[in-house]
Amino acid sequence: MNHDIVLTTGIYDLIKDSIRRKKVSQFVENQLVNQLKRAKQVRRKELPLDVVTIDCRVMVKDLQTAAVQTYTFVEPSKAKKRNHTESIIGEIGLAFVGNKIGDHIKWDFGAGEKDFEIVQVERLQRSK
Repeated sequence: MNHDIVLTTGIYDLIKDSIRRKKVSQFVENQLVNQLKRAKQVRRKELPLDVVTIDCRVMVKDLQTAAVQTYTFVEPSKAKKRNHTESIIGEIGLAFVGNKIGDHIKWDFGAGEKDFEIVQVERLQRSK
Protein backbone atom coordinates (compact mmCIF):
# COMPACT_ATOMS: atom_id res chain seq x y z
CA MET A 1 0.00 0.00 0.00
CA ASN A 2 1.44 3.34 -0.93
CA HIS A 3 -1.09 5.83 0.39
CA ASP A 4 -2.07 7.16 3.78
CA ILE A 5 -4.91 5.61 5.72
CA VAL A 6 -7.35 7.34 8.07
CA LEU A 7 -8.10 5.73 11.43
CA THR A 8 -10.01 6.70 14.50
CA THR A 9 -7.80 6.91 17.56
CA GLY A 10 -9.61 3.87 18.99
CA ILE A 11 -8.89 1.68 15.95
CA TYR A 12 -5.29 2.92 15.87
CA ASP A 13 -4.90 1.86 19.51
CA LEU A 14 -6.54 -1.55 18.83
CA ILE A 15 -4.07 -2.23 16.02
CA LYS A 16 -1.09 -1.14 18.13
CA ASP A 17 -2.31 -3.38 20.97
CA SER A 18 -2.61 -6.36 18.59
CA ILE A 19 0.98 -5.80 17.50
CA ARG A 20 2.20 -5.38 21.06
CA ARG A 21 0.44 -8.56 22.21
CA LYS A 22 1.80 -10.48 19.20
CA LYS A 23 -1.71 -11.35 18.00
CA VAL A 24 -0.56 -11.10 14.38
CA SER A 25 2.20 -12.86 12.50
CA GLN A 26 5.56 -11.14 12.09
CA PHE A 27 4.79 -10.69 8.41
CA VAL A 28 1.47 -8.92 9.08
CA GLU A 29 3.09 -6.93 11.88
CA ASN A 30 5.59 -5.49 9.40
CA GLN A 31 2.77 -4.50 7.03
CA LEU A 32 0.85 -2.86 9.88
CA VAL A 33 3.82 -0.95 11.25
CA ASN A 34 4.35 0.57 7.80
CA GLN A 35 0.67 1.53 7.60
CA LEU A 36 0.59 3.06 11.07
CA LYS A 37 3.58 5.26 10.27
CA ARG A 38 1.49 6.94 7.56
CA ALA A 39 -1.88 6.80 9.32
CA LYS A 40 -3.83 9.96 10.01
CA GLN A 41 -5.75 9.76 13.30
CA VAL A 42 -9.13 11.46 13.62
CA ARG A 43 -12.07 11.40 16.02
CA ARG A 44 -14.93 9.12 14.99
CA LYS A 45 -17.23 12.02 14.07
CA GLU A 46 -14.50 13.41 11.77
CA LEU A 47 -13.98 10.13 9.90
CA PRO A 48 -15.08 10.44 6.25
CA LEU A 49 -18.08 8.23 5.41
CA ASP A 50 -16.20 6.44 2.60
CA VAL A 51 -13.46 5.10 4.91
CA VAL A 52 -13.49 1.48 6.14
CA THR A 53 -13.91 1.32 9.90
CA ILE A 54 -15.81 -0.53 12.58
CA ASP A 55 -19.55 -1.09 11.97
CA CYS A 56 -19.49 -0.91 8.20
CA ARG A 57 -20.21 -3.15 5.22
CA VAL A 58 -17.52 -3.12 2.56
CA MET A 59 -17.64 -4.41 -1.00
CA VAL A 60 -14.24 -5.21 -2.50
CA LYS A 61 -13.17 -6.43 -5.91
CA ASP A 62 -10.27 -8.84 -6.33
CA LEU A 63 -8.34 -7.23 -9.18
CA GLN A 64 -6.74 -10.53 -10.21
CA THR A 65 -9.97 -12.57 -10.52
CA ALA A 66 -12.62 -9.81 -10.78
CA ALA A 67 -14.54 -11.55 -7.96
CA VAL A 68 -16.54 -9.24 -5.71
CA GLN A 69 -16.88 -9.96 -1.99
CA THR A 70 -18.75 -8.15 0.78
CA TYR A 71 -17.54 -8.01 4.40
CA THR A 72 -19.22 -6.61 7.48
CA PHE A 73 -16.67 -5.33 10.00
CA VAL A 74 -17.49 -5.05 13.68
CA GLU A 75 -15.62 -4.74 16.96
CA PRO A 76 -13.63 -7.88 17.86
CA SER A 77 -16.00 -9.04 20.61
CA LYS A 78 -19.00 -8.95 18.24
CA ALA A 79 -17.45 -10.79 15.27
CA LYS A 80 -19.29 -14.06 14.62
CA LYS A 81 -19.00 -16.30 11.56
CA ARG A 82 -22.66 -17.33 11.93
CA ASN A 83 -23.65 -13.64 11.63
CA HIS A 84 -21.28 -13.18 8.68
CA THR A 85 -19.31 -10.50 10.52
CA GLU A 86 -15.55 -10.02 10.67
CA SER A 87 -13.41 -8.38 13.34
CA ILE A 88 -12.05 -5.04 12.21
CA ILE A 89 -8.68 -6.23 13.52
CA GLY A 90 -8.96 -9.71 12.01
CA GLU A 91 -6.92 -10.78 9.00
CA ILE A 92 -9.32 -9.30 6.42
CA GLY A 93 -10.21 -6.24 8.48
CA LEU A 94 -6.59 -5.22 8.95
CA ALA A 95 -6.08 -5.27 5.18
CA PHE A 96 -8.89 -2.77 4.53
CA VAL A 97 -9.27 -0.64 7.66
CA GLY A 98 -8.55 3.04 7.09
CA ASN A 99 -8.83 2.82 3.31
CA LYS A 100 -11.58 4.48 1.27
CA ILE A 101 -13.72 3.84 -1.79
CA GLY A 102 -11.54 3.65 -4.90
CA ASP A 103 -8.37 2.70 -3.03
CA HIS A 104 -6.31 -0.16 -4.41
CA ILE A 105 -4.87 -2.37 -1.69
CA LYS A 106 -2.03 -4.83 -2.08
CA TRP A 107 -1.94 -7.13 0.92
CA ASP A 108 -0.09 -10.33 1.56
CA PHE A 109 -2.10 -12.85 3.55
CA GLY A 110 0.96 -15.10 3.87
CA ALA A 111 0.27 -17.13 0.75
CA GLY A 112 1.10 -14.38 -1.71
CA GLU A 113 0.06 -10.84 -2.41
CA LYS A 114 -3.50 -10.06 -3.49
CA ASP A 115 -4.76 -6.87 -5.13
CA PHE A 116 -8.13 -5.39 -4.18
CA GLU A 117 -10.15 -2.29 -4.91
CA ILE A 118 -12.69 -0.94 -2.43
CA VAL A 119 -15.92 -0.54 -4.38
CA GLN A 120 -18.41 0.47 -1.70
CA VAL A 121 -18.47 1.39 2.01
CA GLU A 122 -21.74 1.51 3.91
CA ARG A 123 -21.91 2.60 7.53
CA LEU A 124 -24.17 0.49 9.72
CA GLN A 125 -26.27 1.58 12.66
CA ARG A 126 -23.94 1.31 15.63
CA SER A 127 -25.17 -1.21 18.18
CA LYS A 128 -24.98 -0.33 21.84
